[in-house]
Amino acid sequence: MKILIVGGVAGGASFAARMRRLNEDAEIVLFEKGEYVSFANCGLPYYIGGEIAERDALLLQSVEQMEKKFNMKVYNNTEVTKIDRKNKSIEFSSKDGTDGKSDYDYLILSPGASPVKPPIEGISEAKNVFTLRTVPDTDAIKSYIKNNNAQEATVIGGGFIGLEMAENLKRAGLKTTLIEMDKQVMAPLDFEMAQELHMHLEDKGVRLILNNGVKKFKDKGAAIELSDGSTVHSDITILAIGVKPENTLAKDAGLAIGARGGIVVNSQMQTSDEYIYALGDAAEVNHFVSGEKVQIALAGYANYQGRMIADLLNGMQAEYKGSLGTSIAKVFDLQAASIGLNEKTIKGEYQVIHLHPVNHAAYYPGSYPMHVKVLYSTEGKILGAQCVAKDGADKFIDTIATAIYAGLSITQLKDLQLAYAPPFNAAKTAINFVGYVSENALNKKVSFIQCNEIEQYKKDGYMLVDVSEAAEFAIGHIDGSVNIPLGTIRDNINTLQGKKIVLYCRVSLRAYNAHCILRQKGIDSVVLSGGYKTYAIANYKLKNTAAICGCPLSAHNQEEKMIQKNVTAKVEINACGLQCPGPITRVYTAMNELADGDVLEVKVTDIGFTKDINSWCSTTGNTLIGVHEDSGVYTAQIMKGKTEQTLETKVFENHNSATIIVFSGDLDKTMAAFIIANGAASMGKKVTMFFTFWGLSAVKRRAHAQKNAMEKMFDIMLPADITKLGLSKMNMAGMGSAMMKKIMKEKNVDDLPTLMQSARNLGVKLIACSMSMDVMGIKKEELLEGVEIGGVATYLGDAQKSGINLFI
Repeated sequence: MKILIVGGVAGGASFAARMRRLNEDAEIVLFEKGEYVSFANCGLPYYIGGEIAERDALLLQSVEQMEKKFNMKVYNNTEVTKIDRKNKSIEFSSKDGTDGKSDYDYLILSPGASPVKPPIEGISEAKNVFTLRTVPDTDAIKSYIKNNNAQEATVIGGGFIGLEMAENLKRAGLKTTLIEMDKQVMAPLDFEMAQELHMHLEDKGVRLILNNGVKKFKDKGAAIELSDGSTVHSDITILAIGVKPENTLAKDAGLAIGARGGIVVNSQMQTSDEYIYALGDAAEVNHFVSGEKVQIALAGYANYQGRMIADLLNGMQAEYKGSLGTSIAKVFDLQAASIGLNEKTIKGEYQVIHLHPVNHAAYYPGSYPMHVKVLYSTEGKILGAQCVAKDGADKFIDTIATAIYAGLSITQLKDLQLAYAPPFNAAKTAINFVGYVSENALNKKVSFIQCNEIEQYKKDGYMLVDVSEAAEFAIGHIDGSVNIPLGTIRDNINTLQGKKIVLYCRVSLRAYNAHCILRQKGIDSVVLSGGYKTYAIANYKLKNTAAICGCPLSAHNQEEKMIQKNVTAKVEINACGLQCPGPITRVYTAMNELADGDVLEVKVTDIGFTKDINSWCSTTGNTLIGVHEDSGVYTAQIMKGKTEQTLETKVFENHNSATIIVFSGDLDKTMAAFIIANGAASMGKKVTMFFTFWGLSAVKRRAHAQKNAMEKMFDIMLPADITKLGLSKMNMAGMGSAMMKKIMKEKNVDDLPTLMQSARNLGVKLIACSMSMDVMGIKKEELLEGVEIGGVATYLGDAQKSGINLFI
């Protein structure tokens, strides 16, 4: 038996290895168009980012190893150009110019898929636009970044490759923008689940642009014009907008091709020709849940199908029952996993539950909350599931995959006896919870509504009741809600009698308890699935700010507030592993025991707390000093009150500080301001520089920003950046400033950009006046990195504690 294989990597190589193990006498010949016959294409982004340090780690089998281990012939750098089905032969052509023919008894097609590269205007002239599919693609990207000193990267497409590339380009030190034409990244997730990724991407400093496509590439790829007319600068661009099956060979041979472009196969992976099989990314298969034809490009399926075909050719029984679409991706600190159908692909009636369980026992260190969504039919059939978590998403989705394949109903999940010990699981696992909650819903013990239905329920006259504690309600709640903590719900029965009610808390566990009380009192109520946590995530608004190199926390105006070294906490709390309302309740209780000016330090593992605590401090009149993260543990310092004994007072005590208003945009005056600031900072003083009106020229940079006519006039009048400032006297159309710079260089005097950098290194705070920016049409993205935006009150707060106050 002679078998020819077209394509190596996952499917073709797996078939060859299995075939040889089952049949020592078969003649096996593999043709691979590229140089590498077997490599880890899923690991390519991580090599670019440096997570995988050695390039050779990506190369799984060489041509020589394949030939020797499996007694087969391998032709790499060789493309199969034609299939002659009648004579059961193929024609091939090698890169070295060698052409040939070969006959077969069976032909295995594993050509994979190729990246989509649409004919966007200007793309052919853009030499900095790359796709990622092979090892040479990886080499080209790494080489371009290094040789061209690339600083800003753009990823087009928010799928698996796009998200992995965005993370790894950031890891490589590039400012990164991700552009997605759809309203969300990662299409297998539903919108509210993807929102958690949107939030995290922005937290990590990725500029995220959604609902916007690429119109054209300009300036040889250095600029990307979007559908809305805006422009993004890019030193290197990665196209990651999807793949299409490599079907040309099969189509030319007259094999049946599906509507999605995949090669049509039966449950034995046999094409319309009984002697030709197809597998992997090029084959069109049935979806395991829906039964519809799908194109799912995942390496696991290709490996399985290759093995299965080898079994069939050796007389064994095998059948491919369809693809579940089980997938997972790492997105910075989060895992995003999904399986089966989502709300966009389900046909017919279905129900949804959202849960926020922990990945293991809450009291054991390293416990993190998970965001789980499960979709199921009214008969209890599991249709799909999604999970976004810092840890445990893989275990959750893999268990759901097993349950779907085994035909378990969603309520049977409660009966699964899963491994439990505090470091590994909760006694009631996330899987068990899905079974409990779905059983209650199917048995009509509770009715759930979804976060996108809230407004309609409000219109229908429902009363929104948050049964969280008052401290939690202060953090955030749905507009129009009233706060009746669970512990007081029985005391308010008369108030609620006769009303239709939507109940929620942070994750709706307490809301279900309240529902049970009201139901037994004859009061009509429904529960918001997933609670306020899901609602807040679903309603997250993109900041769409300029990409930055750091990893800021979104709760703190996109600049991570570091813990102040000279502030000692009076009380320290370890709330690691606690889920809401645990951390915020601990904070609330501890703060009640402190005096104004005392500092509380709290450690948590719930990333959501970093946003909650900011809102809580603002609402309750306390001061958030700072938050920082270390190995998954978030430490926050909070000072009680906003009295004169604030953090700033402690830091600026004894008036050991200076404040400088920079009103002028003249080179000499701005230099004087920075010379004074550097001198004061060198003497140990805390220095604040407040740039207003023409002084904003000193903290401006060249950046594209949309402006109206009046703003454009100011733009013309203002210098482009700090290097274009003129002299206050003898400027002479710029000649004076040029002479001044020359003299400074000769006298070894630092230039203005160097003085500014020195000031920043010494900890000088640079504030741009928000009112002046608004008046003069200066946008946030035009400010230099590290410049804060503040109002007069911000400046006056520092000036009040200052021993020196200058106006320049």
